[in-house]
Amino acid sequence: MSQRTKPPFRADHVGSLLRPAALKEARDKAAKGEIDAAALKAVEDREIERVIKKQEEVGLKSITDGEFRRSWWHLDFLWGLDGIDKHVMDSGVAFAAVNTRNEGTKVTGKIGSAHHPMIEHFKFVAAHTRQTPKITIPAPSALWGRPILTPVDKGVYPQLDKMFEDLGLAYKKAVRDFANAGCRYLQLDEVFIAMLCDEKYRQQMRDRGDDPEKLGELYADLINVAMSDIPADMTITMHMCRGNYKSTYMGAGGYEAVQEILFNKIKVHGFFMEYDSPRAGSFDPLKLLPKDKTVVLGLVTTKTGKLESRDEIKRRIDEAAKFTSLDQLCLSPQCGFASTEEGNALAEEEQWAKLRMIVELAQEVWG
Repeated sequence: MSQRTKPPFRADHVGSLLRPAALKEARDKAAKGEIDAAALKAVEDREIERVIKKQEEVGLKSITDGEFRRSWWHLDFLWGLDGIDKHVMDSGVAFAAVNTRNEGTKVTGKIGSAHHPMIEHFKFVAAHTRQTPKITIPAPSALWGRPILTPVDKGVYPQLDKMFEDLGLAYKKAVRDFANAGCRYLQLDEVFIAMLCDEKYRQQMRDRGDDPEKLGELYADLINVAMSDIPADMTITMHMCRGNYKSTYMGAGGYEAVQEILFNKIKVHGFFMEYDSPRAGSFDPLKLLPKDKTVVLGLVTTKTGKLESRDEIKRRIDEAAKFTSLDQLCLSPQCGFASTEEGNALAEEEQWAKLRMIVELAQEVWG
């Protein structure tokens, strides 16, 4: 057993971090027109440089920009694709205890990726760390998976099959562009395959005219297309959770409903799997994990600031190792700390304490 020198790392993280007060203030001023885009970028640059150093200080080997230039984990990336625009919905998406903001996407033109603005976001991180820079982007399902149907211009896409084909190709181009910019660690955030574990959500999909079984297959195909043109030394991982907004969640259910798709169809190199609460079910699906793939166990919650018992986390790792090799396992939080700019209900000091504990536990468990 040993530490890993290539991603995913024994101690890893999902990517988003709590936005500091100075950044929130600057974004608010920019929204009101009180400062221009250049002034906002200057604050973003400064705060990202600071958060990169903090990640390095706690011992993380994968470094992100905390998603500090985004409002949402998924929408900002989708808005950066050609043919996809911002959409104001009648209401937000319902979570367990709150509704999200009512922003979404609409398809208004042919979907493509001429030059995605987040390529520059990656380059900034890469230029400011000696560790492995990681970019996190939503999986392609993020365009279609929310329970509220995404409006599509029928004049552009009279048939949805063509839309999904173009979406896959746009992702393929974007992922290759990240690779050409030097990225060798890219994470696809995949909420809507995980949500297919929730029967209530599956019924919502049926009610709007979709087949949950076919959606899982479609989303898997899109991921495989997205990573079909990567260099041999690039790692693509897939993070799964059942929603993460202001410390609340969207769904529940074990991975059994999608285990065949996850482990037998999707070609990613590793999986970040939410396992911080009984909502995620048992470790039993890990029995199907292929020998050449890695699972990063999301055992530390980002939804509260209370620090977990180290002995309990170790016990859970031992339990997971009964279903797959310990050498195929790593440790991380179950999700980001701020999937949207509002962030979860904990303090920055609590966030860093959790990440520091993950690094220390990984050293104890894997040497």
